[in-house]
Amino acid sequence: MGLLSRMEGNGSSAQNTQTGALQNTSSVAAESASREAEDRFVEQKRKIHLAAIENFNKPGASVEIDAAKMQAFLAEEIAKEEYNIPRVEQPHIAVEMFNDILGYGPIQKLVDSDEYTEIMVNGPDQIFVEKKGKLTLTDIHFRDEAHLMNTIDRIVSAVGRHVDEASPMVDARLPDGSRVNVIIPPLSLVGPVITIRKFGKTPISAQQLIEWGSLTPKMLHYLEACVKGKLNIIVSGGTGSGKTTLLNVLSSYIGADERIVTIEDSAEVQLHQEHVITLESRPANLEGKGAVTIQDLVVNALRMRPDRIIVGEVRSKETIDMLQAMNTGHDGSLTTTHANSPRDCISRLETMVMMSGLELPSRAIREQISSAVDIIVQQSRLRDGTRKITSISEISGIEGDVVQLQDIFKYETSGELDLNGRFRGEFVPTGIMPKTLEKIKENGVMINNDWFTN
Repeated sequence: MGLLSRMEGNGSSAQNTQTGALQNTSSVAAESASREAEDRFVEQKRKIHLAAIENFNKPGASVEIDAAKMQAFLAEEIAKEEYNIPRVEQPHIAVEMFNDILGYGPIQKLVDSDEYTEIMVNGPDQIFVEKKGKLTLTDIHFRDEAHLMNTIDRIVSAVGRHVDEASPMVDARLPDGSRVNVIIPPLSLVGPVITIRKFGKTPISAQQLIEWGSLTPKMLHYLEACVKGKLNIIVSGGTGSGKTTLLNVLSSYIGADERIVTIEDSAEVQLHQEHVITLESRPANLEGKGAVTIQDLVVNALRMRPDRIIVGEVRSKETIDMLQAMNTGHDGSLTTTHANSPRDCISRLETMVMMSGLELPSRAIREQISSAVDIIVQQSRLRDGTRKITSISEISGIEGDVVQLQDIFKYETSGELDLNGRFRGEFVPTGIMPKTLEKIKENGVMINNDWFTN
């Protein structure tokens, strides 16, 4: 059976499995039917689609379909007089049908655009995008749930995954590295849901972060010195706050003569150094076997003679292995985690260590954190849509059972908005000289005391 037939079959199967959900969404179905009625060429499109299936599913045909051949076929087929499609409409319909057959349907143009950082498909009739930190509802729709499920199947099957009622949640990625999460009924009550975190084609530079007001040159110089001085750094922040972007910028300061091992669920860290080994975790197969976790990769990375270990995000029991790596000679390691403040970051690290199942007393865990982590960089997405480093904090030791934190830089705002709808605020150094400056100097990195004064 050829690729196009499988796609059609998957769509029919998906439509059957969603029957119960569709019965409860009659208004959505009515709207979809209304849109189909407005499409003057819906019948012609069906016939052209069938013609494409017949043409590319001939005996002995390759499973992989050449995009150029498909485009040429559609252009020639759509131009036939029997379809009576006006010449001015033909290019638009050819693009639409190509996206339906080999692309991502109506959201293809969103995926191709560099304007959007997130694409959120909430069922066939509601598609949101994030642009410059703000969510906007688009006027794009899928024809129905079967159409949406066809697109989902195309995305997940490309990376060897599948989604159905038995496995209604799946993580995948697009060829450009963009992260994809899918959840379908019966878990989702609004129909199939796709969330795409776009992966920038060109890495964001440190200079761009300064231009966008995410930090100041003094903060950047200090962070550069921290990386070159082999301090262990955690970037903390909420979802979509820009943690991975900042991690990419910080990673760019690692020397070209160092061996770097990156560990991620989905490869997003973009490094241009020559000696980089990229490791990626793997979920279990259909039989529930073969999973390789972040923890497995961290443990293995310690045997690979790394100078630096970069973990895309710690979120579970791999945290204890990461802390031990930082404590056992792998200085200059970098990672991110979800937390709302530096203090919350420490609490979350402690909780995640406990998730490993090791029965360690709280003080022992806090001592591990205190000796392993040097700097916590708090990244935040503010209500005005901007992303800023709201604090750079140093772990200065432990007193009693409390890990001591001191802010080196802070972002202060009055909560007022300017004429552009952005918060009025400024980055200020606290005037505290970090204790880690000695370690930075020992690694041959120059320090400017002016960084820490107004």
